[in-house]
Amino acid sequence: MTLLLAFHVAISLVAIVLGFVMAAGLVALPPRHRASAPFLWTTILTSVTGFPLPADRILPSHVVGVISLVLLTVATLAWYRRRLAGGWGRAYVVAALASLYLNVFVLVVQLFRRVPVLFALAPTQAEPPFAIAQGAVLVAFVALTALALRRAARSTSSAARGG
Repeated sequence: MTLLLAFHVAISLVAIVLGFVMAAGLVALPPRHRASAPFLWTTILTSVTGFPLPADRILPSHVVGVISLVLLTVATLAWYRRRLAGGWGRAYVVAALASLYLNVFVLVVQLFRRVPVLFALAPTQAEPPFAIAQGAVLVAFVALTALALRRAARSTSSAARGG
């Protein structure tokens, strides 16, 4: 299991880095999608490799994994099948950024569990420092998603006008 766990952690970190590259591309004008496909596949792999890790019951991480896979199904359909046409472009932005948010959410959880300084601040993850960190991540992702949706709308209306 340690090899699977190491692979899961490594691919999760790669997915998060690719996710931020993908997000930067979504807010660019015109949007750039170089990292979209690698982000989708590494994030799918992150979710899938989390399920076989040892657990004696269904954990919150399993629920997050299922939600992530549902979001990634929408994002993958929007990307590969619908080619971001029409409302599928907005669906992609929301689903892709929501799945990136879930990865970052889990990263913050793991940082507070594994980094001694953070663990000391919030040993049960019910303390204010943990809530503040997760709240800041959520606010940042809501703002990022709103900006990406505005850029997607601007890019679509510009393309419709022929410019």
